[in-house]
Amino acid sequence: MVSTDPIADMLTRIRNAILVNQNEVNLPYSSMKEGLATELKKAGFIDEVKVDKTTDFKRLNLTIYAPGTNARINNIERVSKPGRRLYTKADDMPKVMNGRGVVIVSTSKGLMTGDNARKNRIGGELICKVY
Repeated sequence: MVSTDPIADMLTRIRNAILVNQNEVNLPYSSMKEGLATELKKAGFIDEVKVDKTTDFKRLNLTIYAPGTNARINNIERVSKPGRRLYTKADDMPKVMNGRGVVIVSTSKGLMTGDNARKNRIGGELICKVY
């Protein structure tokens, strides 16, 4: 089955894996998903991002947390949706949980956190928020 929103599918797979205490997620590859996972790793929410090229189609393997530890993601949700895109200016960039969470933004300079977008004075599409 083909998902109409691959980013929402990725976030749902991560959310479901946390709920059933799985520390790894395996998903179909796209460069947007890899960029999003890399930003989540930089922000400290996931441990490892790997691209598996051993099969005909690339796969993205995410290690959400190390075995024996707890997940650092309490909530992860899609903000901008295919039916309703949300854009913001750098000055209006939202803060998540008073700075304890992050918002991932798609800008003209690539994916980055809301704090980096605010520092670089770049607005863009709000992809998701995590805390």
